[in-house]
Amino acid sequence: MIFSQVIWNVSPELVAFTDSYAIRWYGVLFSLGYIVAYFILLQAFKKEKIPQIVLEKLTLAAIVGGVVGARLGHCFFYEPMRYIHNPIEILYVWHGGLASHGGAIGVLIAFWFVIRKMEYSYLFLLSRAMLVVPLTGAFIRIGNLMNSEIYGTETSLPWGFVFQRSSDVIAGIEQAVPRHPTQLYEAGAYILVFIGLQIYYWLNLYKQKTISTNTIIGVFLVGIFASRFIIEFFKVNQVAFESAWYLNLGQLLSIPFILYGMYSLFKLKEPQSIKQ
Repeated sequence: MIFSQVIWNVSPELVAFTDSYAIRWYGVLFSLGYIVAYFILLQAFKKEKIPQIVLEKLTLAAIVGGVVGARLGHCFFYEPMRYIHNPIEILYVWHGGLASHGGAIGVLIAFWFVIRKMEYSYLFLLSRAMLVVPLTGAFIRIGNLMNSEIYGTETSLPWGFVFQRSSDVIAGIEQAVPRHPTQLYEAGAYILVFIGLQIYYWLNLYKQKTISTNTIIGVFLVGIFASRFIIEFFKVNQVAFESAWYLNLGQLLSIPFILYGMYSLFKLKEPQSIKQ
């Protein structure tokens, strides 16, 4: 069998104004993910007669909590000693370094601060946000693809990507060989979870059936983090110390989310009240 490959040499910059300033695909896709999610969720909030101001506060909390949490997650999950000794570098976001698990924790905390002052229950509003989070995650993973980052190990499969603009390839650390496009694997998995949740939510809403908050939470957590757990087997480790582990840090951090998702699916199937 003759294997083909995809030569990925796309510039991460959408528009370059100067040598040091440009609009990058990652930033555009990151923002677009939040914008599209906002307008999709707005329709659900209108159907359930939830005030739009609630959605606006949740969106702001998701942006702030997600970005701050993702940055702190990378700093203290993956390179703790570096940032403990040089804490000012935590603010150097232009150097890169965001961890999705940290972002998830950041959003959960930010939501708690916002929702505790509302008349709606935490799990109810969290479940509604989870209806669109997978789509935002898919946009972000496409952004990683445009950055030629967070890719997989070598492969001889026909869809292997040669990331010629990878920082490690440019620096001569590794060779430009076909690799698993794990960004696309994750984006595809997230889109499937998004579609499944949308079908469940709108079909039950249309039939005027009860929508189980815990079913949404369970499907989201298991779907997102179990797929992440599996795909990690095909990824290049982000930091050197993971090479000595059977499971990498991304997989270990996914386990608590998967377990709580399974708990929600099998132990908490009753509908969740919208009130505290």
